[in-house]
Amino acid sequence: MVKKIINHLFLTAISMATLFISCQEIQPVKPNMIFLFVDDLSYNAVHAHGNPDIYTPNLDKLAAEGISFTHAYNMGAWHGAVCIASRTMLNTGRSLWRAWGCEQTGMKELVSQGQFWSQLMQDAGYETYFSGKWHVMHVKPEEVFDHVKHVRPGMPKTVEESYNRPIKGQPDLWSPYDTAIGGFWEGGQHWSEVLADDAIEYIQQAGQKDNPFFMYLAFNAPHDPRQSPCEYVEMYPLENMKVPESFLKEYPYKDHIGCGENLRDENLAPFPRTEYAVQVHQQEYYAIISHLDAQIGRILEALHHSGSADNTYIFFTADHGLACGHHGLMGKQNMYDHSIRPPLMVVGPDVPKNERREMDIYLQDIMPTAIELAGVKIPDYVEFNSLLPLITGVNQKGHYKAIYGCYMDFQRMIRKDQYKLIAYPKPGIIRLYDLESDPLELNDIAEDPVYADKIGEMFHQLEELSKKMGDTLKLREFFPNL
Repeated sequence: MVKKIINHLFLTAISMATLFISCQEIQPVKPNMIFLFVDDLSYNAVHAHGNPDIYTPNLDKLAAEGISFTHAYNMGAWHGAVCIASRTMLNTGRSLWRAWGCEQTGMKELVSQGQFWSQLMQDAGYETYFSGKWHVMHVKPEEVFDHVKHVRPGMPKTVEESYNRPIKGQPDLWSPYDTAIGGFWEGGQHWSEVLADDAIEYIQQAGQKDNPFFMYLAFNAPHDPRQSPCEYVEMYPLENMKVPESFLKEYPYKDHIGCGENLRDENLAPFPRTEYAVQVHQQEYYAIISHLDAQIGRILEALHHSGSADNTYIFFTADHGLACGHHGLMGKQNMYDHSIRPPLMVVGPDVPKNERREMDIYLQDIMPTAIELAGVKIPDYVEFNSLLPLITGVNQKGHYKAIYGCYMDFQRMIRKDQYKLIAYPKPGIIRLYDLESDPLELNDIAEDPVYADKIGEMFHQLEELSKKMGDTLKLREFFPNL
């Protein structure tokens, strides 16, 4: 009898162990995630997005292997460093003015409550890794990531020779491939190459571990000073550089909207703008983008060789775009698409290949998308929306009825359906663009009486959207007749 009981217990133990092992085997393996984040990259600065003049084979590969969101936007900023606002929104899940409120009261409370993006990924069982540009105030990456390699500032140290240049007929003291100048070359190796080295090292290590990984890789490029090796600059002969169709010698309202001589970004090129200066800046912009693209290629190759590619989602975007000569502007402190609209691509298991989604989104929607893919509930305080319903096609209209934009108290914007309305409160100027017939925003139709009702309608919608966003600027006080 005792022997039968012992045999029964033994067989039961084996059955339970087998069941446990079986259950372990059928547990879905969580996907890895790599977030490739760059700085100052416009949607139209990618070959796959219709620009035949730039060489970006690896970004083109991402576009071919996944989905490109053609209309991703950054809401704007509360000061000239637009990237700070963009990254604070991305990492906290708050919309612009509530993210600004978090920065003003200190971010430590959010960290203590585990509310940063990377902390939510940790809670979902992810090993988290960071290297590159951080630029989120009052919080160190070491507080919210498991592994941190290099932490870069908002931009390389100021290189005086890179400002107010070039002037045709005068010597140019600047060279983008002079490693003695510093900037991206500080430390002896271009920062984009260092970040690629960091990523490759971690991917090789992570492939030997059981936990899924979340990598946040933030390039400073193609932010100025726009430096790259000589061979990349030589890829773009100056005589082949096209002046943008929206080229202006001077933006008519620059001194009233925070985009005049007092703004650092705008001082990179001389006033008034010249076609020659814009050609040179475009040449250097394209060169550093192609160099950046090569480093992304190295990371993708390392992921492929690691054997992890089939179970890895890749998100690629930039914190905003850049004017670089469009509309007489150089920076990103404006509401034109070239400055607020970056590329956004998603590649991964079950993501359709070589497709585009044209609905309006915010680039910060990547954050809740990653959280949902990690298998955890998106917290209620996250104001952005997962892209998964848009990727799968369950949602074909998008989450947002309109896109909101702003820059300090100087500018407000609403993009809805085929129109964009830009309001400049201080001078009391309204600009209106029909984006369907005028995607480059060349023709302001605000003065056409045919559109008077449209302006009134959109202004009212902008007021309502501003209130929803926690914007305290009283637009009506500046435009009492609308």
